Amino acid sequence: MLEDETLEGLLDRYDAIAADTEELVRTVDLDERHPLPRAPWFEPGASWSNRMVFLHIAAETAQHAGHADILRETIDGQKTMG
Repeated sequence: MLEDETLEGLLDRYDAIAADTEELVRTVDLDERHPLPRAPWFEPGASWSNRMVFLHIAAETAQHAGHADILRETIDGQKTMG
């Protein structure tokens, strides 16, 4: 958080972005495809559908949440699973 930010403000912003994202998922053509940028990790001419983009975001979010959980477990010694 920056010095001029509040938890309430950040949570409000998160809620607004979540609502915008939910509206996008409901209204966008999930099969529409977009070319990927030229990069060594993408095959030339590769493209992703909007559906793939949303799945990628969900997977990245889950992976990073897992990383944060590992850090929390290291700090407090508590496990949430297993």
